[in-house]
Amino acid sequence: MRLLVVTAVAAEREAIERSSHNTVTVIDGGVGVASAAATTATALSERSFTGVVAAGIGGGFGIPTGGLALGTVSVAADLGADSPEGFLSLDELGLGSSTVECDAALVSRLGAVLTDAVPGPILTVTTVTGTQARATALRTRHPDAVAEAMEGFGVATAARRAGLPFAEVRAISNPVGPRDRTAWRIDDALAALRSVGSALATLGE
Repeated sequence: MRLLVVTAVAAEREAIERSSHNTVTVIDGGVGVASAAATTATALSERSFTGVVAAGIGGGFGIPTGGLALGTVSVAADLGADSPEGFLSLDELGLGSSTVECDAALVSRLGAVLTDAVPGPILTVTTVTGTQARATALRTRHPDAVAEAMEGFGVATAARRAGLPFAEVRAISNPVGPRDRTAWRIDDALAALRSVGSALATLGE
């Protein structure tokens, strides 16, 4: 496969590049869904690819730091409207869909190599969760979610519009919940991300 891999920042890109041995194209698309979508769309217009993967660090729901989450669907978890009855998604508002399904075949191939990765929905948020109340609210709406990050839905949307298969992988640096920087394990997550690069290399050969 000719894979385009989209991370948020340079440290994530470098971790994947070092272990993928130039068998895939890796770009850092910026932080947040808008930047990720725009950068991905531009890259797809400039070169021909056969698949797109969003990869990087994220918060985990029940996955220990240094673990991996393998997306089955990308969910724009805070794209919608507030109401007295609670949050309303785009689907509930009749304004489109807040989800993009990951490509089953691509997910299966990644899962066969990343055997310890936990599969499930990965949430895309514009504000990273920093309280237990917010974590509980997300868990209530998305009980099967395995991770939270800030770019996946943007990358997924660009891939879908280009008609390309999409997948998302997150290396867990911290649990989703109260913000506690002392509990972040960035080095462990980057080490896990290097294993993702090795896995992607087997697909890109």
